[in-house]
Amino acid sequence: MTRPARIGTVCLRRFYATSSKTSSASSFLEQLAENDFLVAKKSGNGLKVPATKNVHPSSPARTRFAPSPTGFLHLGSLRTALYNFLLARATKGEFVLRVEDTDQTRKKEGAEENIYESLTWAGISWDEGPTNGGPHGPYRQSERLDIYKKYANQLIQSGHAYRCFCSRERLEQLRASAKILTPPSMATYDRHCYHLDHSESERDAFSGKSYTIRLISTEKYPKVTDLLHGELDLQVQTNYTDTRYDDPVLFKTDGYPTYHLANVVDDHLMKITHVIRGEEWLPSTPKHLAIYEAFGWTPPEFVHIPLLTSLEDKKLSKRTGDIGIKEYALNGVLPEALVNFVALFGWSPAAGADQPKRKRQSTGSEILSMEQLIQKFNLNGLTKGNAKVSESKLEFFNAHYLKALIETPDGLDAIAREVQPLLIEKFSNVAANKLKFELDYIKQVVSLFKGKIQNVKDLPDEASYVFYDSPNWGTSDAMNYIEQLSVTNESKAAVSILEEFLQWWNSRKELWTPAEVDTFIKSLAKEQGYKSSTVFRTLRFALSGSIPGAPLSQLMILLDKENVTRRVVGALSILKL
Repeated sequence: MTRPARIGTVCLRRFYATSSKTSSASSFLEQLAENDFLVAKKSGNGLKVPATKNVHPSSPARTRFAPSPTGFLHLGSLRTALYNFLLARATKGEFVLRVEDTDQTRKKEGAEENIYESLTWAGISWDEGPTNGGPHGPYRQSERLDIYKKYANQLIQSGHAYRCFCSRERLEQLRASAKILTPPSMATYDRHCYHLDHSESERDAFSGKSYTIRLISTEKYPKVTDLLHGELDLQVQTNYTDTRYDDPVLFKTDGYPTYHLANVVDDHLMKITHVIRGEEWLPSTPKHLAIYEAFGWTPPEFVHIPLLTSLEDKKLSKRTGDIGIKEYALNGVLPEALVNFVALFGWSPAAGADQPKRKRQSTGSEILSMEQLIQKFNLNGLTKGNAKVSESKLEFFNAHYLKALIETPDGLDAIAREVQPLLIEKFSNVAANKLKFELDYIKQVVSLFKGKIQNVKDLPDEASYVFYDSPNWGTSDAMNYIEQLSVTNESKAAVSILEEFLQWWNSRKELWTPAEVDTFIKSLAKEQGYKSSTVFRTLRFALSGSIPGAPLSQLMILLDKENVTRRVVGALSILKL
């Protein structure tokens, strides 16, 4: 075989070890350039990025989400799945789910099931996958080992790969020696086994000697054409006084392929047209393109989306909010809210699928259902900057979708059933009227507070004064009200308001309607000359201990005639002191 020229690649582990020392999660490409482990060759004044080119496909896209079951699905993975799903649905294409479980040492029990459950909860369905099969299966990589062996051997036979019998100790020594070079070389292998005679390599392999299979690197990796970042020439820092080679491993000693080989083979055989994945995979993309070239295959289109960061611009982690999707569900976050939230991490609605970035227009609203996302999603709307994750934005979305859900009969029933055990747990020992725990009553409570809570878990605290026999008049809100009465010299007026209200409230046996209550409150202010704000604050003090939220007239009907009377009498006793 002809000795090929050298090329190196990114040592991603080394890069992250270096970049993690900085507090800011700046652009991934900027970090790579700053750390000299990956060089993006420039053309003119910067990277060759098409500013106005339409990159949205005009034909059906076939996309995939390929998670590893090494942990539970989190925000970053959900965004990757969502974008691939939306592109497929928006173009009338197909979305494939593939489980990449080749790293058996890191496989986590229950992780694969978590993937299925999390995606289903989020409303992301797949056309082909491990659970429903398809024409290009199997869709679990551990069940495709014979396929990978076939293609790895094909590369050996075509002269694009070779067996490496080097021990782990020898490889570690090579890596250590490459690191101390000046400058250090990110390509570490010396091609010791490349020089083995083919018959000798065959004999050692069939005798049972442990080996890996390596790709023979070419002099330069192919340039990466990314639909978001443009054309990138990603090469590596090397030391020309000590010749080393990248020659990435395609097959490991445990009989499993590496991500690089399995990923390329699967995407080709499954006819994937577009790959949307995180920016952290950019350094691996030249390797993948080299494998495509070795096979003579056409690669898919690539889109590498930016990192998720905290508001402080730090890479998102469990400590900075990147919790599992199932945890969001358990914490009361609705799937519609989380999907809407995640969809805007690096994408904004464009004026049209055929319009490039500079012609984008604002939609005027960030509230987008799954159906609207499918209708509006296009690759021209992707952005390059790191996506900052704001929990307050998620709370806003959750409040919106929770209110909308409560306004439907089925949604109201579902939320009431969900919150019922929470209310019983918190108030069963303090509420004298056990009828308050019946589903019909809880539905009234949920409806009353639908616009006041951001999360169903908030209801027990927000509505606590409804379930206690009397409100807490010792809270800071209540004490501030009493102090304000003294400052404004309205204590007597407050007592008169409650006395007149109590007389009217008990002037008939039947319960008043909310409209009648509103009419009386307005007339009380107008006819007696009280300030409207004083009337409302006084009644709220009596009924809820000055806790704002529920409309007064509706709150009175919910509390019932006797309870309202008891609360007003209690408030009067305090104000008359």
